[in-house]
Amino acid sequence: MMLSDTEMQSMGEQAVDVLRTIYDPEIPVDIYELGLIYDVQVSDEGDIHVLMTLTSPNCPVAESLPEEVKEKVGTLPAARQVEVEITFDPPWTRDMMSDEAKLELGML
Repeated sequence: MMLSDTEMQSMGEQAVDVLRTIYDPEIPVDIYELGLIYDVQVSDEGDIHVLMTLTSPNCPVAESLPEEVKEKVGTLPAARQVEVEITFDPPWTRDMMSDEAKLELGML
């Protein structure tokens, strides 16, 4: 079954809502506000591709965090297949954090 543009957009928004419930264990801010999510794409077949990074290549959750993202985004009712791609290009910097995240961490 093919999804309409509206359904694809809605699924993308739902995926972002899910991503906002996942926290970096070292920082009390969700991974979306931290700027770790570079892109969320939803295909017209309901496949979701999440392009994300980690705060560093040696991040202690390098193994578990992408798996948690895949698992939680995969709980969306219309999600067919979820792929999480890790990239370090561009490398994450504190500038990628939302103002909300910076405020939470006392950086504003």
